[in-house]
Amino acid sequence: MYFLYDLALLITPVFLKFIALFHPKINLFVRGRKKAFSILENNISAADKIIWVHAASLGEFEQGLPVIENLKTSYGDHKILLTFFSPSGYEVKKDTTAADIVCYLPLDTRANARRFVETTHPSLAIFVKYEIWPNYLNALEQNQIPALLISAIFKKDQVYFKWYGRFMQKVLRKMTHFFLQDRASESMLRSIGIREKITVSGDTRFDRVAKILERDNTLAFMESFSQGSRCLVAGSSWPEDDKILVPLINNAPLSLKYILAPHAIKPDHIGELRKAITKKTILYSEIEGGDLGECEVLIVDTIGLLTKIYSYADIAYVGGGFATGLHNTLEPAVFGIPVIIGPRYAGFKEAEDLVERKGIFVVRDIGELTDIVSTLLSDLSIYRDAGRTNSLYIQKNKGAGDQIISYIRTLL
Repeated sequence: MYFLYDLALLITPVFLKFIALFHPKINLFVRGRKKAFSILENNISAADKIIWVHAASLGEFEQGLPVIENLKTSYGDHKILLTFFSPSGYEVKKDTTAADIVCYLPLDTRANARRFVETTHPSLAIFVKYEIWPNYLNALEQNQIPALLISAIFKKDQVYFKWYGRFMQKVLRKMTHFFLQDRASESMLRSIGIREKITVSGDTRFDRVAKILERDNTLAFMESFSQGSRCLVAGSSWPEDDKILVPLINNAPLSLKYILAPHAIKPDHIGELRKAITKKTILYSEIEGGDLGECEVLIVDTIGLLTKIYSYADIAYVGGGFATGLHNTLEPAVFGIPVIIGPRYAGFKEAEDLVERKGIFVVRDIGELTDIVSTLLSDLSIYRDAGRTNSLYIQKNKGAGDQIISYIRTLL
């Protein structure tokens, strides 16, 4: 099986180079990896002490950030090396100050893995959530470098638990310790004989979002826009979400203001969205010359502001539940407000939990969206119960990062 895995990785670059000619994201994927070893060799010396953290993409980075920040504080004599698999992570966070060195992770060939570990000589390797790379884990094991998987979640449909998954089961056993999100994941690992190196610590994303409340979330433009009005913030919306959001906006009472922060901020999409809205609308890029107080809809055509914008929301709508996958529901929930999502939320544990607890409400069409918004605006008890449920859920589930750091202290 190792032979087939290695063969596939040797062939993969040929296909990627061809696809990169037509696909900008794959082009970034290919070109970025060409620079990885030069970045490492130029920034790491033999005397450096390294802690390596690997995240697949932006979501996993955010998940690992509480641990990274704690490592920076607790192990100031170490350099933090952060690697990404996906361009959507690296291209957004390549200049982050959370780590000392940031680069793409070279493809998981035996030669790359050996060279990477020799070049970086990490004291510890931390993988976030799903990242299991056979050759990297083998190289770490051979060099007696501990490897942790944090905020991990395992389900029965994964390859590790299939009759043909014995190869990947062996790879899992190379991990030094697993920090799991839930007991169901623990049961899955136990079913394949992994019992002695497991801690059910929860999801580090709860630590991340809990810290949002500790910072200053003030935005001057939001103060001017809201002016005491109740606001619905639709974050990370897709065109499929817009099909119900736009009719709601066009037909809703004037007393409610709307902030739309689309997932895609390409000018043509923003233009189409604005054209579909009949109420007075302004773009974030226009606010310097516009009268925000007179506008009823604000379209945020930039990135990086959504979390703070949620602090001004009375109701949040989180996009992706009609499209490719639900976005982060914890970011608005931490502010103690009701959250609305589309119907595709299976597999998102926090959404499943909060739907069951009635902190998150699921809508399938414009009628259901209109009904729930009207109910939340008119029934104070339902509104308060939902917000309180969301806030308490996050507070009760934080603390995973502290458990991980406590274990790391036994290693370093």
